[in-house]
Amino acid sequence: MSLIKTLSKKAAEAARVLSVVDEAQKNAVLLDMAKALRANSNAIVTANKADLVAANENGLGAAMIDRLTLDEERIEAMAEGLDTVASLQDPVGIEREISTRPNGLKIKKMRVPLGVVCMIYEARPNVTADAAGLCFKSGNAAILRGGKEALTTSKFIAGLMHTVLEAHNLPKELISVVPDPDRALMQELMEQKEYIDVIIPRGGEGLINYVTENSKVPVIQHFKGVCHLYVDKDADLETALNLLVNGKTQRTGVCNALEGLIVHKEIASEFLSIAGPVLQEHSVVINTCKKGAAYFNDAKVIADDEFGEEYLDLEIAIKIVDDADEAIQHIARFGSNHTEVICTRDDVLAKRFQRSVDASVVMVNASSRFSDGSQLGLGAEIGIATTKLHAYGPMGLESLTTEKYLVEGSGQVRA
Repeated sequence: MSLIKTLSKKAAEAARVLSVVDEAQKNAVLLDMAKALRANSNAIVTANKADLVAANENGLGAAMIDRLTLDEERIEAMAEGLDTVASLQDPVGIEREISTRPNGLKIKKMRVPLGVVCMIYEARPNVTADAAGLCFKSGNAAILRGGKEALTTSKFIAGLMHTVLEAHNLPKELISVVPDPDRALMQELMEQKEYIDVIIPRGGEGLINYVTENSKVPVIQHFKGVCHLYVDKDADLETALNLLVNGKTQRTGVCNALEGLIVHKEIASEFLSIAGPVLQEHSVVINTCKKGAAYFNDAKVIADDEFGEEYLDLEIAIKIVDDADEAIQHIARFGSNHTEVICTRDDVLAKRFQRSVDASVVMVNASSRFSDGSQLGLGAEIGIATTKLHAYGPMGLESLTTEKYLVEGSGQVRA
């Protein structure tokens, strides 16, 4: 039996063991995992430095380097994520009443784990801890296939978690890291439909497309994050400026960073006259429609079909629109179903924007950077689903479960 088939089979067997573990024990394991990350923070950073050296030697881009890098603060965030997951209600086993049929059958639904969840991701070693913790709490075994860029770090983090699992007399195969980044092994992994229940790719658009097109296992997709801020004519401009700067400049290489700014024509002159210098101060490259060019000294005018880029850098595309309807149409054409933001004091428009815009997260007067599992109270996230089957948006514990029917009768037979 091949490495991948063996790994997948053992994960499926481990998932059956986890299915009968109660919530108290799960929480104890997660808290111990968080302690292990904190106690070994320096060692994690050392392992990560080996990956960073190789990444720089291989000319990895700035956005990927940022995602790859772990420091004490990011390790603490990983540990806090595990603590939070431990504090959340376990969705497994929750029942809800559906109906009682005329023949007396009582119909319920109960939440159950998906089974074996496979994550395929690029230079994001924090995903190793986040995904493992979420899968564990929701009763799933996790198979983690990270990119070669983060393999040393991911294996080290998984090793710490294995030690905790074994200390609690649980199989270490509940968390498996594919030890070889060979593309052929990834292809074999995507063929393990006998053992793996779902694959969640997380990374660049090329990776998502490759997994979606080649997997024989169901895929939950997380495509690019082309997020917009629409500044309405009734916006508070100071609020809008803060949302713009935070969304665009705080951290550029993440999927919830702003890539587009849409401005109502009635406040374009006033808002862009203050936003332009601030963006310039942050070294943000400006791409704009023809109407916006007058407000900037050094901006590139782009054609209408050139919007919709995921820059993952200090770069943004600006569009001036006649009204909110045009803004919504622009988002429908160029958005990626990830996160969209409106800044306005018009509550009626805000509600219409939230109903009309097709995105997994739609915000009113809040930074796009809050589109994140930990920020939305999920503890962590296994990804942000931008398609709608079976999850939409940041995926936490409940998104890693499904429901089965429970039917109770008293001897009924069908006529």
